[in-house]
Amino acid sequence: RDFNERCAQCSEVNWGLTDGGRFYCRSCHNVTERTREVVNTDFITNSRVQTISKGSRKQEENDGGSEWYICEGFQLVLKKQVEALEALGVCPQMKDEILCNFWRCYLQKSKQAYCKRPAPETVKTLSVCESSTDVDSDPERPSLLHLLSLSESEGDLQTDCSFASSVSKVSESTSVYSGSVDGSLYLMKNQKEKLRMTMPMTLSFCYMALLWVREPITLSELLRYVVEGHIPYLNVFQHFPEKMKLCGLDLKIFCVESWPVYEEVFDQMHELAAFLDLPRFPDITESCFLHPDMLCMKYLMEANLPDELHIWTCRVVKKIGIGEVDFLTLVPGNKSTRKVKYDVLAVAVIVVVLKLLFLLDDHYEWLLSEYAEERNKNNTEVYIFYSGGPYFEFKKWYEVVKHSLDVKQKKLDEERAKYLWRCEKPLFYSVKNKSKVLKRRQMVVNLQNQFGKLSGSVQCAEKPNPSSFQLSWSEKNTDGSCFHGHSLKGVLQEKRGLLTAMNPDYWLCTVKLCNEKLCGHLAHYKEVEFPQSYHFVLGLFSFLLRVQPSYIHDEVCMIEHKLFNKKLYKKLKYNTVLRS
Repeated sequence: RDFNERCAQCSEVNWGLTDGGRFYCRSCHNVTERTREVVNTDFITNSRVQTISKGSRKQEENDGGSEWYICEGFQLVLKKQVEALEALGVCPQMKDEILCNFWRCYLQKSKQAYCKRPAPETVKTLSVCESSTDVDSDPERPSLLHLLSLSESEGDLQTDCSFASSVSKVSESTSVYSGSVDGSLYLMKNQKEKLRMTMPMTLSFCYMALLWVREPITLSELLRYVVEGHIPYLNVFQHFPEKMKLCGLDLKIFCVESWPVYEEVFDQMHELAAFLDLPRFPDITESCFLHPDMLCMKYLMEANLPDELHIWTCRVVKKIGIGEVDFLTLVPGNKSTRKVKYDVLAVAVIVVVLKLLFLLDDHYEWLLSEYAEERNKNNTEVYIFYSGGPYFEFKKWYEVVKHSLDVKQKKLDEERAKYLWRCEKPLFYSVKNKSKVLKRRQMVVNLQNQFGKLSGSVQCAEKPNPSSFQLSWSEKNTDGSCFHGHSLKGVLQEKRGLLTAMNPDYWLCTVKLCNEKLCGHLAHYKEVEFPQSYHFVLGLFSFLLRVQPSYIHDEVCMIEHKLFNKKLYKKLKYNTVLRS
């Protein structure tokens, strides 16, 4: 009755007292720092003491753990991931100026923070506990106000969800089988309309921020860095503070036992951008790394293909208009535009160019290879030097690249088979069992080291530095394994002052495209229905991007229909007239 100050949240004067002696607003449940001083004459006469908070006792009951929320966990995951990206060379502004704002916007849209009213589920939870109150007085607990800012220098989170941390029985009534306060409620409630946060979505956040600042990192590279361990994702919860105990349903949310999937992260990024009502992203111009001309140059080098092919990829990009700014720039929520997979689109352009020049029908490319081999044998080294390099031999390129690809694929399969899904940091949920768990973990590590020495496998002490190229080729090699400087004169002819392909034919992957919204693909891909050369090229780029060959096949079909649209229309119209 003596406390007449207005509430900072709702400006009401309707105060109550928690068990810890703090004032809280009965209207909005905001807890203040003010405490009521109580004179306890039964304890010591003529002495004046303050009531002791129950927070420390509750912390002891939870084996040293403290209350925390699912959004706090994802906050820490995003922070670790963006710090890893900064270590890889991403601009520092991406963390505080881009990703932090995206995260705040998401919390506000999902009504978890930065809103006047909490989500209905939170109100329902708190109404159960309204009859009993408690206090959040532990100064060492990772506060929601502190963690909901990617930049530790910022704070002032205005949310009605913050007062939930002052209610002790929330965790008792809603999260019996989880260490977090809202773990069970997080999985129970239907959040499809709110785009519920998941571990793959943390990568969607990172890719969306990378795309906004137009960093030279594609989605396939981002996911590869995750698999290689350069970006925290698998077992990232081992970096949580000691007092954030994970158990039960928390592990179901944060524990990942599968590799991130390209299509899932890509689709969630677009859903997330539309959910946040983001404006048009910065333009993807010809000088940007994500432009098809730039990416084609990169993948031509990595696939060990001649540099002259870049002229042809640029011609295809310009011909069908996939290098235009409006086509490449992301506009969230615009359903009329097609979602662009920048890396997949670039390798699909290369595949189409290879089909234009070499046909890839398991016959024509081998004839061209025999012709180029004979020309290279007859020409002297001096002639080859002044003529622009040796003729490109498809057969020799196939043998060199296939050998290197098989070695890399075998190494990748072995690493995935040996990968330990359990985290290095042991999980224990009771202080009593801590010593037993640590002792058992040490025993496992010792056994692994002993068996590793017996089997002869050497464990790398440090992770190799990340690289944008998985396959590297040097022109300094004397064995002729690098084809960058080879010439395409064996497959080209001059006509009216322009170099054109000697090959007049072209086979389409499909005559009619499927409805992508109905079946999920523009065309269906089966290996047995296509030439082996075509399948090998798809497999090569599938390994480089770590995507299914069918994704690249879809883009190839899309490019072909844009490139031969008029001819296909005339053919389909002619066939319709014949049938009628």
